[in-house]
Amino acid sequence: MAEKQKVVLAYSGGLDTSIIIPWLKENFDYEVIAMVGDVGQGEELEPLREKAIKSGASKVYIEDLKKEFVEDFIFPTLKAGAIYEGKYLLGTSFARPVIAKRLVEIAEKEGAVAVAHGATGKGNDQVRFELTIKALNPHLKIIAPWRMWDIRSREDAIDYARARNIPIPVTKEHPYSMDRNLWHLSHEGGDLEDPWNEPGDHVYLICTPPHKAPDEPEYVEIEFEKGIPVKVNGTHYDSVELIQKLNEIGARHGIGIVDIVENRLVGIKSRGVYETPGGTILYTAHEMLESITLDRDTLHYKQHVAIKFAELVYDGKWYTPLRKALSAFVDSTQENVTGRVRLKLYKGNCIPAGVESPYSLYDKELATFGEDSVYNQKDAEGFINLFGLPLKVQALLREKGKGLDS
Repeated sequence: MAEKQKVVLAYSGGLDTSIIIPWLKENFDYEVIAMVGDVGQGEELEPLREKAIKSGASKVYIEDLKKEFVEDFIFPTLKAGAIYEGKYLLGTSFARPVIAKRLVEIAEKEGAVAVAHGATGKGNDQVRFELTIKALNPHLKIIAPWRMWDIRSREDAIDYARARNIPIPVTKEHPYSMDRNLWHLSHEGGDLEDPWNEPGDHVYLICTPPHKAPDEPEYVEIEFEKGIPVKVNGTHYDSVELIQKLNEIGARHGIGIVDIVENRLVGIKSRGVYETPGGTILYTAHEMLESITLDRDTLHYKQHVAIKFAELVYDGKWYTPLRKALSAFVDSTQENVTGRVRLKLYKGNCIPAGVESPYSLYDKELATFGEDSVYNQKDAEGFINLFGLPLKVQALLREKGKGLDS
């Protein structure tokens, strides 16, 4: 008999991918290989190997992607200052391309003809997975069960799993859809689907609810080199350890909780609650450092770039010429973003408490309200006359009855 063709599944051990293995075997004549991408879920992943095998997988890969995730995806996005719709720090968004990249690599190694994922037909993740797959290997067939099967709800999926004795991490009584990685933890579904419902304290699994956080503030110092964080409180950490350390510090003070109704790429508004303690600290610190190291024109233009960069990441367009070009621009702006930032953390607030850099453009002699010998205030008169000349000309034209408002 000829060997069966292979499909590689992006496997998490959650509800959706737990039932996809038997579904693929029941509906396709493929050998199913599972791939677990470790992006810092914070749980023991080795038990997933046995679970996947018992569910019908012929082989399981457990891939440590944490370092690649941080250095090739998180840090470039941090340097860009990219935040989707002003609040979302893109935790799920940039985890998908690093997982999909390894999915393609394993499919090529195994000689698979197809890959599969558990993203729903309503969400953004299907786009993020599939755009990455198309960019890296356009010949692979993509199977998206949620767009094909008769299962229509999480309740249906739970029933399907129970009928096949597949253990699952959710129940009908606690139906939140969660995605966790080194950067954040997201919560969707259940009572959160009504935007009027305030998230209860039980929702938060990383952060201390701000009203329960310590009554005394804590100071944290972060050092950057060319836009990359390298030290926390004077201690050097590798990239993964640094985020883990800041997550620990920020979480106990309730830093990084965001409740947002966001606009999904597919046209649906979705309510999500996110916990991103370390990321929030890093974004706040990086923005502070840029405020003294970037000139006005570069800073303002970079703020426009940040919006577009965030959209590209959110939309799954990591492997596009534009994202790569914007990253090249961002990298050029970070040459002098080196220095130290101090923040005060208190009951959910990340409060600026000091910033310094050897490349600081802030000049106390120029900025002072006291007496100085550097700035000639009389020079401002000529500047204002020239800067306001177009307005003066328009006003004179109106006096003659020829202006736009006459």
